[in-house]
Amino acid sequence: MPHVRRRALLSRCPSPAILALLFAGFAGVASADENELLSREEREALDLSAYRVNEPDAGYFDVAARMAELEQTDNSILLQELDELSQGPSCQQLLEYEPITTRVRIPGYYPNPEEWELASEPLFRFEDNVSMLAGSFVASGDPYYAECLIRFLDHWAESEALTDFHYDSMQPQAWFATESMLFAAGMAYAVVRPYVEGLEEERERLEAWLNELAHLHADIPGDAENSCCNNHFYRRALYGSVIGVLTEDDELFRFGVSAIYSALHDMTDDGAFPLEVNRGRRATHYQNYALLYLVTNMQVISRQGYEEIFDLEIEGKTLRDGVDFLFEILEDPAALGDYAPLEQYTGFLKDPQYFTWMEIYQTRYDDPRIEDFVTRVRPLYNRSAGGYATLYFMPPDAQTHVFRDEEQRQTEAFRGLGQQ
Repeated sequence: MPHVRRRALLSRCPSPAILALLFAGFAGVASADENELLSREEREALDLSAYRVNEPDAGYFDVAARMAELEQTDNSILLQELDELSQGPSCQQLLEYEPITTRVRIPGYYPNPEEWELASEPLFRFEDNVSMLAGSFVASGDPYYAECLIRFLDHWAESEALTDFHYDSMQPQAWFATESMLFAAGMAYAVVRPYVEGLEEERERLEAWLNELAHLHADIPGDAENSCCNNHFYRRALYGSVIGVLTEDDELFRFGVSAIYSALHDMTDDGAFPLEVNRGRRATHYQNYALLYLVTNMQVISRQGYEEIFDLEIEGKTLRDGVDFLFEILEDPAALGDYAPLEQYTGFLKDPQYFTWMEIYQTRYDDPRIEDFVTRVRPLYNRSAGGYATLYFMPPDAQTHVFRDEEQRQTEAFRGLGQQ
């Protein structure tokens, strides 16, 4: 039975079939002027009622088919992933990890990166734990890891963990930080749930907890000038989609879908996400960061029978335009024009977690720029946005060996792309 709180996240207007006409009434976005962006009120007025949860157990990839494929693979990259994950963690040790039940407070990242990292460590550990259990199940086929994940999440549900976090518009970091815990839990659980027999009480309790948390979190509108509508909205949309699917909550699922419409409406004619490229020296980083969550969200949505979401076009703009603009500014930061300074921060290029979306994208578009890109940094893993992306998505014939050694991967991976 779905665990749905009766709260309207989206009201009803015209059908998605005529959304292009609806959007045509808005001013075209040709700059990063926030007055031209889709407001939260306009976003909530979209009629997305044609989108509904159709397959609650579909997850974000075909787990059974992928496990069967992995059983036959001789690909050395995939075999290494399988070997490392097949002997997973001790469930007893994970269950001794105390849920976070105290009021969550996180300092701002940019003013205090070291304090932020220290405060965030328990949250990161949660994300790594749930992603590892899901990965260990896929790698081994052992239900021990699937059942452990359910018991682990149920332990947090019983404790009503994460329900108390500090938020105000000037101190949103705890709200930001718990975004990724929600979609980490949802995506990991989506991998294992269809393969667990029994534990009905635990599953019902943890699903109710996830649904309640998602609503509690999404009900905060965010700052009208950024977090209501930028990459943090795309992150909230990801947990909206995946938890909406798991709990058969159409309104939460549509909240997730609305981010795709919002992002494509806001996109400039050259493919920039305005609220991301307005980030000064980190403009390139945030263009990519937005794609990380949008593409992963699209994958969740597509698994509900909406394959066309990847080709959605609004005012002539598609996801591919955003990808093209990313590669354009990586190759030549001058393409940012007046959006941001020429000297761009490129440290993110050495952190493979930011590029897991590319594995998903490649299964659909086979982009040679991306293939060259990911060849140098595989295997790709993101502790919250889908876990072991290379293990789950890379075609066995795409790449057979890791690019040289780790040091060379760090220094040569993106040679010619945004070098400092």
